[in-house]
Amino acid sequence: MKKTLGCIRKADTDFRLIEDGDKVAIGVSGGKDSLLLLHALSLYRKFTHKNFTLLAITVDNGLGAPDYSEVAALCNSLEIPYIIQKTQIGEIIFEYRKEKNPCALCSKMRRAVLANTCVENECNKLALGHHRDDAIETLILSLFHEGRFRTFHPCSTMSRTGITVIRPLVYLPESHVKHMQKVLSLPVVRSTCPADGHTERETASRLLSTLKATFPDAAERILHALQHEPYELWQKIPPESDNEP
Repeated sequence: MKKTLGCIRKADTDFRLIEDGDKVAIGVSGGKDSLLLLHALSLYRKFTHKNFTLLAITVDNGLGAPDYSEVAALCNSLEIPYIIQKTQIGEIIFEYRKEKNPCALCSKMRRAVLANTCVENECNKLALGHHRDDAIETLILSLFHEGRFRTFHPCSTMSRTGITVIRPLVYLPESHVKHMQKVLSLPVVRSTCPADGHTERETASRLLSTLKATFPDAAERILHALQHEPYELWQKIPPESDNEP
């Protein structure tokens, strides 16, 4: 966990992610990224000098019958309260709207549910499990779909609710997330989404893997570009708002 916690500390220092008195909700999808974040933040609050509390939230899309019992047991062992919000997001997207590219709308709807749950439980921050590779893949998708350099910021504000969204794992490579999932035996919940494994993000992930195979330090170079001139997409002062719902 040393590398994971070191990356969280650096992100926290660079972008002021967590402060005294924060009540931080963790969006727990059941995937390896969010489960590692859950485990890591439970440790981080023990050795950091900041006083903050945690709450875990899962948005159930209503697709199939995912079993979150092991996630609940993990939260209990970490002494983190756990909420499962059941929704009909899956039915709306796949049956009613019949979306051909469902990911963007699904993400927006899930984020709205998370934000509302944060407000209901008096949480002022929402921690998401996006890692370094997620940031780079988002940049790739934006480049080829929008013709511009854009990705999410490690710390931003939802304009509608005022909830601050933080991404403590943005410096952590996905390879290390996979490694820690095995080391900690994190109870990953199998995705029931029909689009799982067939999204444009999967295409971006394969492209990034090809880049790293050809240029081993590609991810580090791209990360550097995010923080320095002429792009400075990850300026150290958090933006007041972005396109979060």
